[in-house]
Amino acid sequence: MQGKVVLVTGGAKRVGAAICRRLHAAGADIALHYRSSGQEALELQAELQAPRPGSVFPVKADLLDPHALSWLVHETIRHFGRLDALVSNASSFFATPLDEIDEHQWDDLIGTNLKAPLFLAKAAAPELRRNHGTIINIVDIHADRPMRGHLLYSVAKAGLLGLTRALAQELAPHVRVNGVSPGVIVWPEHTDWNNELRRKEIVDHTLLKREGEPDDIAKTVQFLMNHAPYITGQIIAVDGGRSINL
Repeated sequence: MQGKVVLVTGGAKRVGAAICRRLHAAGADIALHYRSSGQEALELQAELQAPRPGSVFPVKADLLDPHALSWLVHETIRHFGRLDALVSNASSFFATPLDEIDEHQWDDLIGTNLKAPLFLAKAAAPELRRNHGTIINIVDIHADRPMRGHLLYSVAKAGLLGLTRALAQELAPHVRVNGVSPGVIVWPEHTDWNNELRRKEIVDHTLLKREGEPDDIAKTVQFLMNHAPYITGQIIAVDGGRSINL
């Protein structure tokens, strides 16, 4: 990926950081988006730039701000002079039982998981068309099989799955668009997921009987970007077989 520029949303930690590390190791320059993880973003920038100064551009933006989405793309192109790929990884995640849903939750979960990827793709499309680029959306296996008690999150990810396929149609033949659906990779950062019995039950439904690693997602992103020139409009589940064993 020498000379290529990739914008990764939510790139400061967890799966996003793994994606940044792997694509950077392959030679890409990284526009590292973050919202509140400023310290993690600067630490990752320092780590990656040690062997290659100037190759990482941390940029702060709130993806719920519609003006920030086109600005984020513009800043990436202004800084690096080009854009070759967009990875929409940033995501809100929390429980929303039907009886407790309100508009704020709708705006947050639909906004980060569906609206932001759509308008980022719109803003990036002209540059990606010029460069025959790619878009990778980080979806979720629960786009197909909703997670009980997480109605809005499941709906948002189902929308992102549909968006991925629709964008592949809209942007063909110049831009390829695919998705990666993680299973059990890293546990959510909520105390209600610290229950060992709950975690064991989920892992037991995974055919490989273990959790995955953030780099499993990063490897798949790199494969779709670098080694799959005839794949578009597809969603790859990286879940140890859990989605076929629920």
